[in-house]
Amino acid sequence: MRISDMHGEFFLQGNYACAEAAISAGCRFFGAYPITPASEIAERMSYRLPQLDGVFVQFEDEIASMASILGASWAGVKSMTATSGPGISLMLENIGLGMMMETPCVVVNVQRGSPSTGLPTSWGQSDMMQARWGSHGDYGSIALCPKSPQEYFDLTIKAFNFSEKYRLPVFIMADAVVGHMTEKVVIPPSEELELIERKYTNKKGDQYKPYECCDDEFVPDFAKAGDGHLYHSTGLTHNEKGYPDMSVETHIKLVNRLINKIRDNSEEIILLEKRDIDDADVIVISYGITSRTVIPAIEKAKKKGIKIGYLRLITVWPFPEKLILELSKKVAGFVVAELNMGQVALEVDRCAKYCTTKWLPHPGGGMHSQSEIIKAIEEVAHAK
Repeated sequence: MRISDMHGEFFLQGNYACAEAAISAGCRFFGAYPITPASEIAERMSYRLPQLDGVFVQFEDEIASMASILGASWAGVKSMTATSGPGISLMLENIGLGMMMETPCVVVNVQRGSPSTGLPTSWGQSDMMQARWGSHGDYGSIALCPKSPQEYFDLTIKAFNFSEKYRLPVFIMADAVVGHMTEKVVIPPSEELELIERKYTNKKGDQYKPYECCDDEFVPDFAKAGDGHLYHSTGLTHNEKGYPDMSVETHIKLVNRLINKIRDNSEEIILLEKRDIDDADVIVISYGITSRTVIPAIEKAKKKGIKIGYLRLITVWPFPEKLILELSKKVAGFVVAELNMGQVALEVDRCAKYCTTKWLPHPGGGMHSQSEIIKAIEEVAHAK
């Protein structure tokens, strides 16, 4: 099936929806190593990309697959890889390289129960901090969390747009439930998608500097390999021409720009779903598949007369620090439900300076029960 034919309503597994979204976004290179529960993305791409004159390569390991999508991107091709927690652990050095070289690409993490090999065929949300602080050093990060196959499709498009606009690897933090869930997915015609394409330089030859920005901008123009531009790119601290420069001044300027290009655009990048948060006494915060668990619990708790708001983090990184701080001035507290032992709850607690934060951790492989969510809501509400 050609891309022009692939639109309409489909009954799709989440991982297949991600693959189709990548193709719709213009991805034409996929490099990966098989791993549960993400392998269906690779399987779908191995079938679909040859139909579109794209390239699929199964590499010898995750380290090589991450390196390959960086190289494909520098050749001017939209690229993606998909893996799970153990694979992300292996990719992190090259993810850091992608951040330092400002390489547009998308990294999908279909999270499973961990640590180590953990629960390969089950689910979790325990890689969230890897998406922010996994590679060594300081840099800005973007991570999106879908709750359904439809949103998996939509956020994959968004991830490619963010990667092209801000020049960095962007994370899609799915999980085994959303990845393997099958629901209706609406794929719009390609001409209706609002795609952001890479900003290529109009400078010629050696006049181009791959890391030069105007004073009011943080994202440099791009030039792909083979276009006749004379430049260098490296993971070392580098100057605007791309050559290594070990001065403290250059390092300060470069690292601050890597951070500020995300921080200063956070209002555009941060996507949230909000319900009844303006007059709530308690706000339940969740993301990804956990969001579908907390909704019925909230509705039951409301029947007990508790004013409850709901805040879903569609974008987890960058984190909505200002919103959490402002809400903490109005509410008795937050309840944070997630399938890890408190990775995002810790961030909420850091920002919620004026109220309590009730952690509701779960190590994965199962889901929170409605009763424990309701109990946590009641504890926060009655402590007011």
